Amino acid sequence: MADYETGLARNAANHQPLTPLLFMERVAQVYPQALAVVHGAVRRNYRDLRDRCVRLASALARHGIGRGDTVAAVLPNIPEMLECHYGVPMAGAVLNTINTRLDAATVAYILDHGEAKVLIVDKEFMPVVRLALLQAKAKPLIIEVDDPMAPAAAQAETLGGMGYEALLAEGDPAFAWTMPQDEWDAITLNYTSGTTGKPKGVVYHHRGAYLLAVGNVLSAEMGKHPSYLWTLPMFHCNGWCFPWTVTAQAGVHVCLRAVRGPDMWRLMADEAVTNMCGAPIVMATLLNTPEAEKRDLPHQVKFIVAGAPPPEAVLAAMQAAGFAICHVYGLTEVYGPSVVNEWHAEWDAKPAHERAALMARQGVRYIALEGLDVKDPMTMESMPADGASLGEVMMRGNVVMKGYLKDDAATAAAFKGGWFHTGDLAVKYPDGYIQLKDRSKDIIISGGENISSIEVEDALYKHPAVAVVAVVARPDEKWGETPCAFVELKPGVQATPEELIAFAKQHLAGFKVPRHIVFAELPKTSTGKIQKHVLRSQAKEA
Repeated sequence: MADYETGLARNAANHQPLTPLLFMERVAQVYPQALAVVHGAVRRNYRDLRDRCVRLASALARHGIGRGDTVAAVLPNIPEMLECHYGVPMAGAVLNTINTRLDAATVAYILDHGEAKVLIVDKEFMPVVRLALLQAKAKPLIIEVDDPMAPAAAQAETLGGMGYEALLAEGDPAFAWTMPQDEWDAITLNYTSGTTGKPKGVVYHHRGAYLLAVGNVLSAEMGKHPSYLWTLPMFHCNGWCFPWTVTAQAGVHVCLRAVRGPDMWRLMADEAVTNMCGAPIVMATLLNTPEAEKRDLPHQVKFIVAGAPPPEAVLAAMQAAGFAICHVYGLTEVYGPSVVNEWHAEWDAKPAHERAALMARQGVRYIALEGLDVKDPMTMESMPADGASLGEVMMRGNVVMKGYLKDDAATAAAFKGGWFHTGDLAVKYPDGYIQLKDRSKDIIISGGENISSIEVEDALYKHPAVAVVAVVARPDEKWGETPCAFVELKPGVQATPEELIAFAKQHLAGFKVPRHIVFAELPKTSTGKIQKHVLRSQAKEA
């Protein structure tokens, strides 16, 4: 047997830590004049973007920020947020992007729990941040971003901090920025939604960020010089790692402060957008834009959708509108998308309803994920691949988080048995593709029978008047629980509860039909996810 160890040790010449930070250095060298960022009147090339990122790292270092320090950011999808994804870790620090729609108490908790040394904040969000700072023990250095595209009412806001451009002016573009000592070093900190209890701090490492970014290139079929529209918040799982993915392919980051239908159509046309990501609600916003405010697209746009499984009717409508849909699935704990619905060319020949049903499946593991299965969480045995046996989705691999910050018990529970437990319930088909049926907490148990809220929602989405629907359990003295549907109707369209219940009866078994229909605007997170915990509370009160 040959000796493959002696004289073949790891050294600096043959082993370097994986990090997405080098994507910026490479593209600035190879394509310095290529357009990198578009934001209103701002059009910046990669040489300038790279210099601004390194200036940020240099300036932070001059203020004593280094390895392991947390730099928090409360920013929308603007160039400064993109720069933070490089400049902060280039200083050796950890970037904590904070959801811009959180309340002051939660922001205060995150600043304290993450021990923020610096807080970079956009003027629009200063009122909430001001209240958060009054409650927080942390006293970070405040850096204020003055974006000319912020709402006019926010322009006069200030927390008395230092201006972002003034900070960059202190930095040196020739600064020898800090490579991670190890690819296991933390690169970012992301807090979960915290629908029950306090949000948990999910820690990403450089290796995972690099691998997921490359996985995105492959799964999104992203060619060179893409034009990427930022409809997905960069604060959410670091924009599914696309701040690094788009740069790796020398693409254009088309920034967007707020997701609005007319703005999306305008930018898609004017900036020749090729790729975008978002939850199903972004699809609905696009489709429901008044015809007069839509634009003709001379090219196909690839739309990567995640979150709740898109209703079959919405998927079909997006395809009819000329979008190429790629369905992915993931969680904050796995850097965003880690499962993809790999499409087979022969499926194109199937009838429309069969294509939509196939596309509604979450799919198979990303090339960057080593393990994906549906298991019995008690026995850890794999569930049969029969498309019917319900189990928990579990993952393992290099794009699974380091763990939860300062929460050993939650980390141990999440990794029990050597797999990451997602809490999502799914079935596995004979071809290995998985399909979500519900969150474990969203399954409705009526008279001892399990009802998938997703199945009921899909049935109601087929009604032509329904724009958005969410189904939750409503306590029932006889059955324990029964389905309750919260519905947003399409503009200018009418429907009655009795009409929707009768429609559901045509598509569902009797015990799965909602007993109650509530017409209301559905509460959503900033990423477009419907807040079912809010609806469950409303259903109980009703």
